[in-house]
Amino acid sequence: MKLIVGLGNPGKQYEHTRHNIGFDVIDALSSQLNIPLTQSKFKGLYGTGLHKGEKVLLLKPLTYMNLSGESIRAVMDYYQIDIEDLLVIYDDLDLPVGKIRLRQKGSPGGHNGIKSTVAHLGTQQFNRIRIGIDRPLPGTISVPDYVLGRFRPDEKALTEESLKKSADSCLAWLEKPFLQVMNEFNQ
Repeated sequence: MKLIVGLGNPGKQYEHTRHNIGFDVIDALSSQLNIPLTQSKFKGLYGTGLHKGEKVLLLKPLTYMNLSGESIRAVMDYYQIDIEDLLVIYDDLDLPVGKIRLRQKGSPGGHNGIKSTVAHLGTQQFNRIRIGIDRPLPGTISVPDYVLGRFRPDEKALTEESLKKSADSCLAWLEKPFLQVMNEFNQ
């Protein structure tokens, strides 16, 4: 079974914010794979299904970003999912809007959702997709306010492009080794 996790915060006020772009990718995959997110357990909202014979579990942790690892660990333990069958999707301030980066390991880089995931998994070696949200201009807005804000209208096309690329890379991973998917989707 492969586990695809999108990081974000629960609640209407956080929908479609920069910090919730991981949730947006899971919603896109839910629609594309016809895997409704109807089950609530493991401190998350999830759904399971099949894609070309591969069992797939889509997860949106509902613990708030800083505790995301609790939900991920609980699902992995219950379903006995190996670390190489995990893919985590999240926002990244250090990438421009529209860019994505796939990696097999790495430090949290200041991202609290990834810090929690690393702490609960006991390793930094797991597949991930980082989606660029850019940084605020110095002196304009605090980073917390920025990441909890929505994308500007002029960023809409780039945001949609990065969502599509992220979902496409997840679909590719269901059929190919992650290293091969990295080579295809990293630019």
